[in-house]
Amino acid sequence: MSDREETLRELAARLCEKEAVADAFVAKSFTDHHLLVDLEGGESMPTEIRELLAAHDLRGANAEYDTDADDPSFAGDLEDGTRHQFVDTETRGDHQSYVVD
Repeated sequence: MSDREETLRELAARLCEKEAVADAFVAKSFTDHHLLVDLEGGESMPTEIRELLAAHDLRGANAEYDTDADDPSFAGDLEDGTRHQFVDTETRGDHQSYVVD
C-alpha cells in the first residue's frame, strides 16, 4: 500500500466518526483513487467535510470529470442515504491497471 493510499484510508476512518457519515472508504478506478462517502438519511454534504476533503486534494468526481451533474460529488441514492464520490487529484492518473487480451 502506498503512503497516499494509507493517508486516504486514515482520512476515511476519520470521516466515519462524523455524525452525518454512515460510511467512508477508498476505492480505485483504472487510473484514479476515489474516496466514497455515504451520508445518513437526507443529509446533504456538510461544508466542513467538503472543505476537509479539498484540503487533502480530493475533489467531487462530477466536478473533476466535468459531468453535467448539479452536485459536484453526488454519486447516487442509497436505501437510507446518499453516496458521494471524490477523486484524489494529487495522484490522478498515476494508478494504472492493465488489461490482458
